[in-house]
Amino acid sequence: GAGRAARSVHGAFAAQAARTPDAPAVAAGGRTLTYAELERASNRLARYLRGRGVGPETPVGVCMERSPELAAALLGVLKAGALYLPLDPAYPAERLAWMLADSGAPLLLTDAASADRVPASGPARVVLDAELSAAAGESADPPAPPAVEPDAAYVIYTSGSTGTPKGVVVPHRALVEFLDSMRARPGLHAGDTLLAVTTLSFDIAGLELFGPLTSGARVVLADRDTASDGALLADALAASGATVMQATPATWRMLLDAGWAGAPRLRALCGGEALPRELADRLLPRVGELWNLYGPTETTVWSTVQRVEPGEGPVPIGLPIARTTAHVLDAWGGQAAPGVPGELWIGGEGVARGYHGRPELTAERFVPDPFSADPGARLYRTGDRVRVRADGALEFLGRLDAQVKLRGHRVEPGEVEAALARHPGVREAAVVARDDAPGEKRLVAYLVPAEGAELPAGELRAWLGERLPAYMVPSAWVVMERFPLTPSGKTDRRALPAPDAAAPAVYAPPRDATEALLCSVWAEVLGVERVGVHDDFFDLGGHSLLATRVVSRAAAVLDASLPVRAVLDA
Repeated sequence: GAGRAARSVHGAFAAQAARTPDAPAVAAGGRTLTYAELERASNRLARYLRGRGVGPETPVGVCMERSPELAAALLGVLKAGALYLPLDPAYPAERLAWMLADSGAPLLLTDAASADRVPASGPARVVLDAELSAAAGESADPPAPPAVEPDAAYVIYTSGSTGTPKGVVVPHRALVEFLDSMRARPGLHAGDTLLAVTTLSFDIAGLELFGPLTSGARVVLADRDTASDGALLADALAASGATVMQATPATWRMLLDAGWAGAPRLRALCGGEALPRELADRLLPRVGELWNLYGPTETTVWSTVQRVEPGEGPVPIGLPIARTTAHVLDAWGGQAAPGVPGELWIGGEGVARGYHGRPELTAERFVPDPFSADPGARLYRTGDRVRVRADGALEFLGRLDAQVKLRGHRVEPGEVEAALARHPGVREAAVVARDDAPGEKRLVAYLVPAEGAELPAGELRAWLGERLPAYMVPSAWVVMERFPLTPSGKTDRRALPAPDAAAPAVYAPPRDATEALLCSVWAEVLGVERVGVHDDFFDLGGHSLLATRVVSRAAAVLDASLPVRAVLDA
């Protein structure tokens, strides 16, 4: 890098803005900011934040919809020397309040659309409008560097097995090294346009925003409805002229299910959960390049990459990125032989600082690196089972614990169980990810009710939705008198029954041809025998991705186009 300034993300962005001031930097909702405009807006905001006492090691919450101002807000926080705490406006208010309190953030940046999502009792709020008018009186010149070199770039919360989320603190050094490596492979260049589809509270958004902005490329932010609707997303890919898109396998599948024809110049990046070979086979002929990416939040976004080629068998997760090491260790901490499964331990520049305010948990997962000459080097224990193939590439084999990935998000079933256990009508709860239909992993909640309690699924789902993000709310519910036990007296999760997709007691048959067609579409997509006109999509095991399938099938049989949002709202 060019000296000290480029060893921070905002330094690298400022250097790029000096080289290409008039190039488009970020576009959303029909508005575009150039590199120079984004540089000036973020400088003003940084000065404003400094004036409010924000500096190194100060977390600043950012809870905003996807607008050009979101990019200015993140860069402004970093230029002030602070670290940002990303908060998804779609998360329940209780969870947002918890993360703000746990992080100790004294300030929250939000916008008019998101301001009422966050409780007024928390940190001081700054509502940013399209002009960032709160900071309008400040100079647009870069602020002076803080007295102390800032170390942390962001803190991001992931699901915790004990029932509370944990905040991963990622340093600038790790983020800069990661972006440097990504610009080389899979590649990001000044001529690129990246369509960003990920919520900010998922760490892979760091590549979508800062990758383009440190390489002279343009980033186009898709809004929430577009990112969750295959047909709208296909339109956005075409309209933006995107040359790069990063998404989870679930999102790529949603695009294909909506009939997306492909984009021959697109560099398609896939990560967040395992890429099935059948999905790779569908994607490869439709894109210019397909890359499989792997990495936990604790080692800064992605740690291994693999260019996907046509072939048989599992798609490997590839080789470590630059300045990253990967060790496959057996149960005794020795190197596993090639081909033998073991736990993946990751070292190098990408290793995060640890968990905010959780020294014991940090010490348990981040351990001294015996393979490094650097005395301070550490390894992160991923808990992922992998093996080294004959060609040296890593192959992902699953988890060593109960953690699952659902549509790219990390879900600790223990956290969902802990939330359910707080419901007065629940005596015992067990949550399991089941794969009863191929490619359809879903969360199933098993419940033993308290004496005399009724537990209707719809009511439980709404109750949980006020406490957990939507992706952590189970899509099937099974009420039992008691749980099966192992010989040692623990809940035998493997003996829990498959959820019975029984039709509700009151079946209301379709009343006309349109209803008959829609009922058959629902039944086909949800894998149930029959659907009545008053049945609830979610009670039958539906979720946002299956809604995409309903919309594309319905469009075909009824010759009508609907947004996915219509299914979710109605």
